[in-house]
Amino acid sequence: MTQEAKNIHNALRQTRLRLGSFSLSGFSISGLATYHLMPELNFVVDLGECPLAAIPLDNVFLTHAHGDHSRCLMRHHSLRKMTGISKDATYYMPEFLCEKAKAWIRAEAAFENVPEHKFRSPKIVGMKGGERLKLDRKDLALEAFEVKHSIPAMGCTLYRFKKKLLPEFLGKEASEIIELRAKGVEVTRDVYEPQISFMGDCKIESLRENIGVFDSEVVVTECTFVDDADAEMAGAKSHTHLNDIVKILEELGSSARCKTLVLNHFSMKYSEKQILQNIEEKIPEGWKEKVKVLL
Repeated sequence: MTQEAKNIHNALRQTRLRLGSFSLSGFSISGLATYHLMPELNFVVDLGECPLAAIPLDNVFLTHAHGDHSRCLMRHHSLRKMTGISKDATYYMPEFLCEKAKAWIRAEAAFENVPEHKFRSPKIVGMKGGERLKLDRKDLALEAFEVKHSIPAMGCTLYRFKKKLLPEFLGKEASEIIELRAKGVEVTRDVYEPQISFMGDCKIESLRENIGVFDSEVVVTECTFVDDADAEMAGAKSHTHLNDIVKILEELGSSARCKTLVLNHFSMKYSEKQILQNIEEKIPEGWKEKVKVLL
């Protein structure tokens, strides 16, 4: 194995991207590990590995059960206790995974000979497709959506949440607004601004079926296969090929609100040079400055 391949295949070597008001750090190579850290948002998507930087982050979303995305959930939970973090993290995941996750976590604790009276299950919250939850941080909300993969899976979107005055109350004095609220009049409306969407592992159909993710400022989507010779393999393996992403970008043109498209989850078979060369050659001109690579 070349030195280059060793570098891009080290699951604890994080790439850090600055994305406007927040950053995205992590690693994502298919079959090895995928994890995404957003310290400013106190949020993690997937835990295929658990770097020290993930331990203080309180909210985790698991896209699906494959080990390269999920195997360090219990590790994260345990390391928080070991490092003196008393607050429980919250682990969001597709509703259909919850009971299996609880059984897996209990079995892992038993394997480590943790006495039953000392066992403490982490806080797990199941989500349905289309469901939106406000997080403990009052300015953030999380929405899950269904995607197609080789096993049941979901993607997610993080929203900035705020309340805005209804148009009819704009320009009124603060005292008037306070008085109206005291009378039980609803003077505000909820506003959700999509910040970042994660597709997780999925077929290209999922990106088309959830094309609204391009209303997010940032979209993170898998790009497992990049070489033309692997076009058929993408569908067979229930993953996405760069050529199909390119078609969608050409169709969207400049109509998408998305400011940054992050490509991740590349096959282990490729070198860094192969990945970057294919992306440089194929991404449409109008998108080149928007595309970043988690590599």
